[in-house]
Amino acid sequence: MHYHLTAEQQEMAEKARKIAVEKILPIRKKYDKEGGFPWEVVEALAEAGLFKVFIPEENGGIVREGNGITNMCLVTEELSRICGGIALAYAGTGLGAFPIILFGNAEQKQKFLSPIARGEKLAAFALTEADAGSDAGAIKTTARKDGDFYYLNGTKIFITNGGEADIYTVLALTAQEKGARGASMFIVEKGTEGFEFGRKEDKMGIRGSVTKELIFNDVKVPAENLLGREGLGFIVAMRTFDTSRPGVAAQALGIAQGAIDELLKITYSHEHEGKHLLAHQGIQWKIADMYAELYAARALVYQVASLVDRGKAKEVSHLSAMAKMFASDVAMKISSQALEIVGGEAYTSEMPLEKMMRDAKITQIYEGTNQIQRNIIGGHILKEAGKLATKN
Repeated sequence: MHYHLTAEQQEMAEKARKIAVEKILPIRKKYDKEGGFPWEVVEALAEAGLFKVFIPEENGGIVREGNGITNMCLVTEELSRICGGIALAYAGTGLGAFPIILFGNAEQKQKFLSPIARGEKLAAFALTEADAGSDAGAIKTTARKDGDFYYLNGTKIFITNGGEADIYTVLALTAQEKGARGASMFIVEKGTEGFEFGRKEDKMGIRGSVTKELIFNDVKVPAENLLGREGLGFIVAMRTFDTSRPGVAAQALGIAQGAIDELLKITYSHEHEGKHLLAHQGIQWKIADMYAELYAARALVYQVASLVDRGKAKEVSHLSAMAKMFASDVAMKISSQALEIVGGEAYTSEMPLEKMMRDAKITQIYEGTNQIQRNIIGGHILKEAGKLATKN
C-alpha cells in the first residue's frame, strides 16, 4: 500500500530500508545488550540525505511545503522495523528540530536547521522533569533574563539523544508566577558553559538509544535563541507534539511490522503435525487479525501525517493523539501475541521478538502516555457533542 506516496517518498523509504537491513540488523543485538549510541548508522543516514527529508528546502532540506512529517514517518518506520531503539537517533532529532521548524525565525532556522539537514548535528527535545511528565505545566526549570542573555537553571530527565545531540530545544519558565503561561522555549547548544549531562538511563527497551539527564547551572543563553516570544513555550511544545506524534506512531508501526516479519519466518520454517505452523487455521486467524490491525493503524498514521503536512485539518491535536495511541497499542498487542505464538523460545534473547515487545512498550508512554492521548481525544469529543447539542 503506497498511501499516495510520491516517487521521491518511495525512494526515501527504500533508502531507509536498505540502511536498516545492511547497517542496523548486524548491530542491533549488540546495542540492545550493551547500549551506546549508533553513530555509524547516523553517518549512513546523513550520507543518504535522509535528515533532509523533514527540513525546509531553504534551510538545506527538501521540504517545499508542509512540515515533512510524512517523510520522517516513512524513514522512522523502516528503521524501526529492524530496531526501534536505534531509529530514535533519527526520530529524536526530528522531535528536537520541529520547534525550530514551526516557530523559529529565518536566522534561527538557517543557523540550526542547516547542520541538522546535513546530518552534522543531531537535536533533542527537553521538557520532562522529575515532577513534570504528562503534566508539562509543572516544570520548574527557570530562565532569568539579564540584558541580552537568559540564565537557565534546572534539570531535565529522560531526554532522548541526551549528551549526543548538539542542539537542544528546552522548555523553561520565564515567569514562574504564571505557571504554564509563563513558559518559554529556548535553543541551547551543547558545550555552553554550565550545561552538563547527568545520569544515563539503563532502560528496559530502546536500549540502542541514549537517554540522559540534562543539568542547567546558570547556563548563559543568548536572547536571540528564544523561540517566538516569552510565554509562548507551552504552545510551542503542544504544537510540536501535534506535529511529531505521528512519528512515534510510525516507530510503533515499524516495531509491529518487524514482529510480524519474525513471526512469519518462524511459523513457516517450523512444523507441527507434519505441516508448517503457519498452515494451521488457529495460527492463521491470529496473524490475520494482526495484519488487519496493522494495516488499519498504518492507514490512520499516514492519513494524519498527510493532514498535518498539508494543513488540511483545522485542529490536528486529537488526530495526532489517535494515531499515536492506536498505533502504539497495536504494536504492543502484536509484539506480545507474536511472542506467545512462538512460545518459550521467543522469550529468550536469542530471538528478537522479546526485544521488540520491550521496545514497543515505550511508544505507549513517551510524548504523552496513551491515557493523556485519550484525554485529548475526549476533550475533542466533548466539543463536538456540545456543537451537536446546540444544533438540536
